[in-house]
Amino acid sequence: MELDISVEEPWPQGEWETLAQQACEALQAFAPELANERLSTSLVFTSDDEVHILNREWRERDKPTNVLSFPMLTRDDVLSLASDGPPEMLGDIALAFETCQREAVEKNVSVQDHATHLIIHGLLHLAGHDHEISDKDAEEMEALEIKTLAVMGIADPYGDRYI
Repeated sequence: MELDISVEEPWPQGEWETLAQQACEALQAFAPELANERLSTSLVFTSDDEVHILNREWRERDKPTNVLSFPMLTRDDVLSLASDGPPEMLGDIALAFETCQREAVEKNVSVQDHATHLIIHGLLHLAGHDHEISDKDAEEMEALEIKTLAVMGIADPYGDRYI
C-alpha cells in the first residue's frame, strides 16, 4: 500500500512519516489485504480544529475526535482486489494533534505510541473493520491492533487483555 502523508501544524517536527510507514507495514502481517500494492491511502496529521470541521460535516458530530477514517472501498472490495491493475484509493485518515496529545497524557504513553495506535485503528477502518457493529467485531479489530502494536514494541492500548 502506498501512503500519501501530510504533516500540518500543530504537529511538531518529527518522524511522523516513518512512524506511519512502520505502522502500515507491521499491520500488513495481520491484515494482508492491506499489502496490495494497488491500494493508496491519504494520511493527514492535522489539528483538532480541522478534524472538528470534518467530523461536523461528514459525521454530524460537532466536536473533534482523535482519528477519522473515510473509506472509499467496501470490505468485500478490499478483500477481492486483484494485485494487478490501476491504483485504487482505499480512503483518507485524519489525526487530530491536540486530542492525540491529551489522550496520550491521560494514558501515560508517548504521543508517538498513541499516534501509531490511531494510525493502525484508522487503517483497519479503511479495510472494512468496524468496532461499532458488534462486540465480536470490536474484539477482532482490537486483537489486530494489539498484535500489530506488540510487534512494534508498543503495549496493549486497552490494557485489559492478552492476545
